[in-house]
Amino acid sequence: MTVEELEFQVKDSGLQTVIVDDGHYHKGLELREGTGYQNLVAFKDLGCSEPPTAITVDEVDTEAPFIICYTSGTTGRPKGAVLTQENMFWNALNNTLAIDITSKDKSITLLPLFHIGGIGLFTLPVLLAGGTVMVPERFDPVEALHMIEQYGVTIIMAVPTIHDAIRKAPYFETANLQSVRWFYSGGAPCPEELIRAFLARGVKFGQGYGLTETSPTVFMLTEDDHRRKVGSIGKPALFTDIRIVDEEGMDVPRGGFGELLVKGPNVMKEYWGLPEATQKSLQNGWFATGDIVTQDEEGFVYIAGRKKEMIISGGENIYPLEVEKVIYEHPDIEEAAVIGVPHEKWGETPLAIIVLKAGAILSEEELKAFCSGRLARYKVPGSFKNVSALPKNATGKIDKATLKKIYWEQEVI
Repeated sequence: MTVEELEFQVKDSGLQTVIVDDGHYHKGLELREGTGYQNLVAFKDLGCSEPPTAITVDEVDTEAPFIICYTSGTTGRPKGAVLTQENMFWNALNNTLAIDITSKDKSITLLPLFHIGGIGLFTLPVLLAGGTVMVPERFDPVEALHMIEQYGVTIIMAVPTIHDAIRKAPYFETANLQSVRWFYSGGAPCPEELIRAFLARGVKFGQGYGLTETSPTVFMLTEDDHRRKVGSIGKPALFTDIRIVDEEGMDVPRGGFGELLVKGPNVMKEYWGLPEATQKSLQNGWFATGDIVTQDEEGFVYIAGRKKEMIISGGENIYPLEVEKVIYEHPDIEEAAVIGVPHEKWGETPLAIIVLKAGAILSEEELKAFCSGRLARYKVPGSFKNVSALPKNATGKIDKATLKKIYWEQEVI
């Protein structure tokens, strides 16, 4: 994440201590200049010659916040989901029961730790069970395969983009995967062709579904169903209830399409400092996901689409308004709209359609460079289209539905 993105989270949460490894020390200093937080603690300063003394821990309040994990909203303002000790415990239990996690399991964390998947899948569940977790400094598909072999890794969780990189690595076909119990995927729809490539190697490959606000697990495919229900996200985790409702909030019949609602001890406590957003998303304990799903006669659920304008690129969520705000900061931009278009590697990528101010000349490379210093790399549009005018609806708002029709089929980046 960029310093600009981190500055918002530091200011919004009110945190006063930042802990960094040696490679991020200067980033921590820059962040402190922009936010004024009090304490910067570097790993290099934490060494001690004396063995640590025993510490006494008071009884933990299960409803106490454990972490504020930020997830962008449709308004473009990042929202801090307050996840409690209880939320993370029940998430770990849901995962443990679904795929039989034990103290013998070894997991490699390939998802970033700013992402709820890097925390809750399967890092904390494996630790709760007494297993072993390895966290590489960065993702490299060949190195990941070597670690699987060297350490006897049993569970690998990733988004489809990471699984695809592993599948395409030259070493994939000959790597020893005998220790692996599960490759697991989430964060974005996973192509069946990718799933079947792993199944052809003789390993189990499951899909699930989760959200930051649900700690994250909601659905998982178990061992009995991962082959016969390819493409499904599975059934609800054991301690999770779901509803699928229409626009009036009425339950839709099996086979129908509706918005997914989730209820359970894994659902967040609140959005940090946003009582109205909390009330809108949580109704009588039911969390409205904004995702459209359908359920077959056996109760297996399939993702049909997104109610929001959210773009999922490589398993990471991108909200157009956040990108548009950055583009509008450029002095030569008159109007801008961001939509998702197909991408061969990432699934989707942002496309920016822009209108320049009269007389302005601006190249795509200049715009990408402008955005790169203000947005995480995966949020920077893969392409910019310069047009004379953007379509508007009757109220004068930019008509993104029309833009989707124009660009979705013709733009494959």
